[in-house]
Formats: sequence, structure tokens, C-alpha cells
Amino acid sequence: MRKFGTLVAIIPLLLFFFLATNLLFSPILHAQGPFYQGKSITLVIGNQVGGQYDLWARLIANHIGKHIPSNPNIIVQNMPAAGSLVAANYLYNVAKPDGLTIGAIIPGIYTDQLIGRKEAQFDWAKFNWIGTPEQTEWLFITRADSPYKSIEDMRSATERPKCGTTGSGSFVHQVPKLLEEVLGLKLNIVSGYTGGPDVDLALERGEVSCRAISVTAYFGREPYIGWAKKGFVRPLAQTGKKRDPLVENVPTIYELMDQYKTPEIGQRLATVMLAANIFGRPWLALPGVPPERVKILREAWNRTMKDEEFLAETKKRRWPVAPVSGEELDSLAKQVITQPPDVVQRLKKFLED
Repeated sequence: MRKFGTLVAIIPLLLFFFLATNLLFSPILHAQGPFYQGKSITLVIGNQVGGQYDLWARLIANHIGKHIPSNPNIIVQNMPAAGSLVAANYLYNVAKPDGLTIGAIIPGIYTDQLIGRKEAQFDWAKFNWIGTPEQTEWLFITRADSPYKSIEDMRSATERPKCGTTGSGSFVHQVPKLLEEVLGLKLNIVSGYTGGPDVDLALERGEVSCRAISVTAYFGREPYIGWAKKGFVRPLAQTGKKRDPLVENVPTIYELMDQYKTPEIGQRLATVMLAANIFGRPWLALPGVPPERVKILREAWNRTMKDEEFLAETKKRRWPVAPVSGEELDSLAKQVITQPPDVVQRLKKFLED
């Protein structure tokens, strides 16, 4: 009886061991291993190879993989047409929302959605934002040998200066347009260049005499460093609310709007447009990506922004790192596409003129 009682006592323990062992080695648990194990992530860059957005995205791609569990490879694919509009549409409508395709796009294209442009087949607020390495401000520059030495010269020009731009959603295009709108400049905007490097060549060849360029690019890479040393170009305006210490002698668009008494609706238009500077050079995941994978990507992003090797490379390139989190960009995305009708109408007229 004692032996039988002992056997009865240990049966529950044997049953527990049997169930636990089967659960441990079941296909279900094996399927719940690290999602990115043995996989690759495709990064779609909505900018031309060699542009500042492309260079930033590739630098981050070189480092972020090691901060994602299982260290997946990052495969870069450029999709530069229409100032990132094609890339955004692809990411929103075609790519599979499984966390294996992410994007790095030019942020100004949210204005295309705001005004109801049919080409914008996405909802800016529904992307899952991962982060941006910096907030960007812009310079409006002209060839130094041109007759335009100041914003006033462009306001009173009898012959409109030619300014090279890319797609309508890029700030390369929108900064000159905004200066026309709120400061009364008279420009001949030559759009349709594939990306920034093509605009640079046009400026060097004399096809155009002005363009917009980010402050980071202007002071951080060629050909702009060489241009500045040779005195090839001259900055005439900057988009920040405060003057950047690197260009203290260049007036801001806000100072110039005060100087030329820009009406309130024009100033509100500038505020909506320049919100893209806060987005900077953003990375995003697709709508519908499982929240736990968005969290993995955001955490990897945050760790990358503190990575010593990454920071050493940005310092070497003279690129400032002032990251904004994905959660903050999520909130901003919802704000910028919620505008009163009068601002939307003014924006629509501005972008379609």
C-alpha cells in the first residue's frame, strides 16, 4: 500500500513534467522566437543617391541593425521620384506591413495630403514614425556672381532669377516657393530635377542661379564646403526662427516677414510649411505593423542615436545629432494635417500656382 500511495503521489508530477516538456518543444513556441532572426529589413529611401537625406539614411542603416534583436541585415533601396511621393505611396499601399520594410522620406510631402492632391495616396498620421536624427533648417543661396546680392534685389528684379528645385513635396522646391509667397520675391522656378545633386550641377553649369539647401548639408559636405571656401555662393535667407550661429549675418524668414509686413495668413502659411523642419530626416514604419515590432524599431533607433561609433562618424562629417523620438513625430504628424479651411485653401493656392 505504501508503494501504491507513493506512485499515486508522483503521478501529478510526472504529468506536469510531460506537459511542460511537450510545450517547451512544441512548434508554437519555436515560432515565437526573435522575429528578425534570419531576416533582412528593406529601407526605402525617397531621395536620390548622394543627396543629404540619402547619406543620413545610409549612415544610420550601417549602425541600427546591431541594435535590433538577431541583427538583421539592412538593404537599401532608393526610390527618389517626385520628392519622396512615389516612395511614400509605395510604403503606404504596396509594401507588406510586417516590419520588414521601412522608409526614410522627405517630410514636406504632407502638404500634398493637406490640399487633397490625388497623387498623395497616403495618410501622414497613420504611418508609425520611428524617429529623426535632427531637425533641419534651410538656407536660400544664390551664385555669388549673380546680380542678386540680397532678398531685396530679388523682390525688385526685372529679370526673374532661375531657381532649381526637385519634386513639389521637397523643401528644395518649397523654400523658394514660400519666399515668393510671403516675401514677394520674383523667381523663375525650374522644377523636375531628380534630386539635390542634379540641382547642384545645374547651379554649377549656370542653368540656374539659386536653390535651397539644408544648413547641415551646406556646412557638412561637398560641394557646399568647397563652394563656401571659393566664394561661389552667397546665403540670402534662412528658415529658422533664430539665426543659426554658423550664419549669423543671414536674416531669418521671420525677420524678413516682419520687415516686409507679411499679412497674418501668410505667416500662418509659413508656420505650417516649416513644421516639416521638425520632422527633419524621418524614418517610418508602415501602418498596420504590429505594435511590438514598432517598439523594437524605435528602441533600436534610440540606441543608435547614442551609439559611440555612430556619433563618431557624425562628428567627423560635422553633422549635428539632435534626435526627435518616434512618439513625438506621431503627435506632430496628427497636428500638421489638422488645419483650418482658410489655411488649407491658402496652402492649396500656394502649392498649385
